[in-house]
Amino acid sequence: MVRLQKPKAEENTAGGAEQLQRIALRLFAERGVDGVTVREIAAAAGQKNHGAVGYHFGSKETLVRAIIKDGAVELDRLRNSALDAMEAAGGPRHLRDVVDVLIGSVTALSDDDYVRFITLFGMTHRDFMIEAIEPEWNHAYGRCLAHLRRLMPAMNAALRNQRFVFMGALLSAVLSARARALADPTRPHAMWAGDIGLEHFAQVMTAMLAAPVDLPDSDIQMADSKRLADHGPLGPVG
Repeated sequence: MVRLQKPKAEENTAGGAEQLQRIALRLFAERGVDGVTVREIAAAAGQKNHGAVGYHFGSKETLVRAIIKDGAVELDRLRNSALDAMEAAGGPRHLRDVVDVLIGSVTALSDDDYVRFITLFGMTHRDFMIEAIEPEWNHAYGRCLAHLRRLMPAMNAALRNQRFVFMGALLSAVLSARARALADPTRPHAMWAGDIGLEHFAQVMTAMLAAPVDLPDSDIQMADSKRLADHGPLGPVG
């Protein structure tokens, strides 16, 4: 009896999918989702079968969703763990405590390419990103916002929500720039080589959240009349 061999694409299915996802994340972080083909992903992952992405994930869109989910779940776990520890000790007591959770969770991710990928993807495919993120993957970000509302200076909800938008944009942009710099081994990056850059960034973000509102009453009333909705996170990072 002749035993038929399995197609190579079926061998080590889990490992092949993980490799493809890891390579795709790096390529997407460097060139954007639209700048990378499934054939390029398969070739970079050492897959001779150019249909490997379709075999393991069904489509490029499903692969992107898997990447979004895995990073978001890891980030949520890191933030929940840090918040659990702080709350068990009676905190967070200061804005800086929450800022450290927001920043430290991103820098602790197992793959630095994720923050670059999700920041770029959010700029080019915002509706897709928001639709792809399940609420349960962002629970910890909501916990961070709740603590910030308690610790920030008094201001109306519209201005506070504006400040959260500023915070999320700053968090994503700066940490993505840091990850991009550190991914380039061809030159030194004095700004991010040690802890000083991150420490200064944490101080700046804390100062932004703590700053008193200095706007004319008419501007405050206008912002309040428009009443920006209490937004959810714009992405897994912020």
